[in-house]
Amino acid sequence: MSTLITNIGELVTNAGPDTDPAAGPGPFRAQPGAALVIDQGRVAWTGPAAQAPAADEKVDCAGRAVLPGFVDSHAHLVFAGERSAEFAARMAGRPYQAGGIRSTVTATRAAPDAVLRANLAALAGEMLSQGTTTLECKTGYGLTVEDEARSAALAAEVTPEVTFLGAHVLPPEYAGDPAGYLDLVCGPMLAACAPHARWIDVFCEQGAFGADEAAAVLAAGRAAGLLPRVHANQLGPGPGVQVAAAAGAAAADHCTYLSDADVSALAESAVVATLLPGVEFATRQPYPDARRLLAAGVTVALATDCNPGSCFTSSMPLCVALAVREMRLTTEEAVWAATAGGARALRRTDVGHLAPGARADLVMLDAPSHAYLAYRPGVPLTGAVWQAGRLAWQAPGKPAWQPG
Repeated sequence: MSTLITNIGELVTNAGPDTDPAAGPGPFRAQPGAALVIDQGRVAWTGPAAQAPAADEKVDCAGRAVLPGFVDSHAHLVFAGERSAEFAARMAGRPYQAGGIRSTVTATRAAPDAVLRANLAALAGEMLSQGTTTLECKTGYGLTVEDEARSAALAAEVTPEVTFLGAHVLPPEYAGDPAGYLDLVCGPMLAACAPHARWIDVFCEQGAFGADEAAAVLAAGRAAGLLPRVHANQLGPGPGVQVAAAAGAAAADHCTYLSDADVSALAESAVVATLLPGVEFATRQPYPDARRLLAAGVTVALATDCNPGSCFTSSMPLCVALAVREMRLTTEEAVWAATAGGARALRRTDVGHLAPGARADLVMLDAPSHAYLAYRPGVPLTGAVWQAGRLAWQAPGKPAWQPG
């Protein structure tokens, strides 16, 4: 059944009339007074509402904006427990450190599958209700072969974009044997997780894993058929971005502390810089210099980094607002980074844009323009969400559209 979505106040497509959907998203583009046709889970047509073809079903947006679904390319959703006391301590002046991850490891190991699955489903549901139609999900809170494998299997129940992050931190039982843990990660743990995963990641930071260790993890992952991405340069200057560039990673995530050489490496290697403004909001670290990255020609993505420690938000709209206010992106740049940028960070050509042939993942806002995501921060603006052409969520308590 085909669906015509019409009377769109502003249709953000990230695609021009001659865009090849097989090439993925293009630059930010928006059209006023537009319409869109969905057929068999794909975008079949876009253009002026007055020229829209007939369809089996009609949805009247009554002047609301429609965007591509958000693509959240960095999230840690398989965990148990919570760390609100740690957050409160940070707000009272204690600096953020990577070691807090170990408390989540303890809780996650002790939790049965049902608890992990329920928490995962709840967070994925939160994301969908805020317009996220594609999400990446990491392991990294089990840090044993069994617990990492079950984390990867659970993550695969909600997304094909599963990342094996056994190299998150050293677990307590390997505190004196980092080489032994690296062998475990690159051997039995990787073998157990690879069937459920598409990506491999490493936390390349002081207090976690160094450059040589990170390179070894990524090389082992590639040999097992996984694609590399890196947690890089979050806590201070470090080798993470250079490791990502040398490995041909899809993305280097965080990118808070960058040298000129790091920026050049990102630009020359086409590694996407995934910025996570919710982390800076929740840790009081400095925000990355997004304008510096864009000026150098680096592709920038936005993601939530939803996790129980350094950033417990599932809201891509909040990240868009923070990127506009604190990282000085324009509203167009921020929305592009949260849609098309995330698609590039996941090497996806079917999402992040609404060219004919793209997957019909779209968000209708209860607002006339994409700019309202930053103009009205904290206000629930998602009216309805379509995923692969199916209405997957709509705002409760009121109709999501005018009957056509």
